[in-house]
This record gives sequence, structure tokens and C-alpha cells, in this order.
Amino acid sequence: MIDKKIILFDGVCNLCNGAVNFVIKCDKKDLFRFAALQSEVGEKLVAERNIDTSKIDSIILIDPEVAYYTKSTAALKIAASFGGIWTLVNVLNLIPNWLRDIVYDLVARYRYRWFGKKDQCMVPTAELREKFLH
Repeated sequence: MIDKKIILFDGVCNLCNGAVNFVIKCDKKDLFRFAALQSEVGEKLVAERNIDTSKIDSIILIDPEVAYYTKSTAALKIAASFGGIWTLVNVLNLIPNWLRDIVYDLVARYRYRWFGKKDQCMVPTAELREKFLH
């Protein structure tokens, strides 16, 4: 069983791929592993948790043996895990998640239009391959 938190992301979304690269750069404690939602591993993890990807199709944070988080809650938990100044994002948890998710859903709805889309999922470099589940 993997002891890392798993970030499922839209593998063809430029914004999501940029966010994954940012998380990798900030993940000094090596807490995370990654899988595209469109990958076999991503589809299996989603199915095991009965997550409806027609409603959540951009980011899911899985904390194995604990819970999974979606949308703005997932993004805030990821950012807060970096420590230091990033723990200040916890203040945003004072805003009800339904309200935070309105903004999140707006960005998610237009992410392809604003940031573009790839024809296929991101292929990690050799040095980053160990961070991706396959």
C-alpha cells in the first residue's frame, strides 16, 4: 500500500499540468504521488471510491486509509502541506466550501479555453517518473 497522498489530475489540461509541476517543486517533504484521471491507475482509484468524474474532473486528493478531497478543499490541503507561509491558506477554510467551489468550478469550466489542452496526458521526465503512479 502506498504511504503517500495521491493527486489525481486532468492529464490533458495545461493548467492542471502546470499545477502538478508546481506541487512537485514545492513538495520538499515528498508527500505526494500523481496520476492522471484518464490513466488506468486514475480510473481505478476513482472507481474504488465511487467518485462521479462528470461532477469532479480536475483535481482529487486521496489520503489513503483516511479520505479523499475534491475541488477547492483538495487545493487548499495540498498548498497547506508545503508548510511555511503556505499554511496561511488555511484561513480560506473559514469560507464555506460551497462558496469556494463556485470560484473553483468557474476556473475548472473554462480551464481549456483559458490555458489550453494537450492531445495526450503528460509524460513525466525520467527523473520525475517515480512520482507518478502507473
